[in-house]
Amino acid sequence: QVQLVESGGGLVQAGGSLRLSCTASGRTFSSYAMGWFRQAPGKEREFVAAISWSGTNTYNGNSVKGRFTISRDNAKNTMYLQMNNLEPEDTAVYYCAARDRRLISTRVNEYSNWGQGTQVTVSS
Repeated sequence: QVQLVESGGGLVQAGGSLRLSCTASGRTFSSYAMGWFRQAPGKEREFVAAISWSGTNTYNGNSVKGRFTISRDNAKNTMYLQMNNLEPEDTAVYYCAARDRRLISTRVNEYSNWGQGTQVTVSS
């Protein structure tokens, strides 16, 4: 098992930027593919971005392509989500997740470890 803690959420105006961090402890961080998901009130959890164990492969959801960038630093056991040009529609609780495989996935049910989430609110 790996334990995950997100940080970096907050309130920002539309067009602004935030960087989320996800710090892992427990089992070897570099063994896991990682992902970011988000959930707005009354909606299902949505895939945002994913990154392979080495960081070589990344994939973004359609709604954030060109605006969000996922990255990781295995030496620091940390994953990041740089969010630029934020929109009110990006308002949600953002979760980081770890998958006990090296390759990425966009599916919620293929991730076995989840953080507690961090709130991102974008005002118009």
